[in-house]
Amino acid sequence: MAACLRFTRRVWKSFLDNQGHDTCFSNLQLHKATPGSVTASLKVEPHNLNRVGTVHGGLILSITDTMGSLAVASKGQYMTGVSTDIGTSFVRPSGRAGDTLHIKAELIGMGKSLAYTRVEFTNPEGSLLAYGREFDA
Repeated sequence: MAACLRFTRRVWKSFLDNQGHDTCFSNLQLHKATPGSVTASLKVEPHNLNRVGTVHGGLILSITDTMGSLAVASKGQYMTGVSTDIGTSFVRPSGRAGDTLHIKAELIGMGKSLAYTRVEFTNPEGSLLAYGREFDA
């Protein structure tokens, strides 16, 4: 396994070990990490749904936040900072229980005190479901 993926998984484990909000999607699987880019997938569970039975927008926004931080981590940053601005656009419903979301986070830019990331969510067929952006300080 590549060193970048090993390191990024270690950072993800530290998020889970903290027992914070990230435990809401602890089944997030990191597949690939190269400096500035991380891919993952998430099997949608019943607790990830809204009251109409599709993926809750809050889950997409939370994963945008976490995956943005992991894109920063993929550049060797263990402490990834906190979000200063975050947003998500929803293109179509993101699935139901049992479906798999595919997620790609990219580091768009990183300065001395701020990092910019973009996160895309697709279904297994590759259709765009949602995309988000995050700024970390």
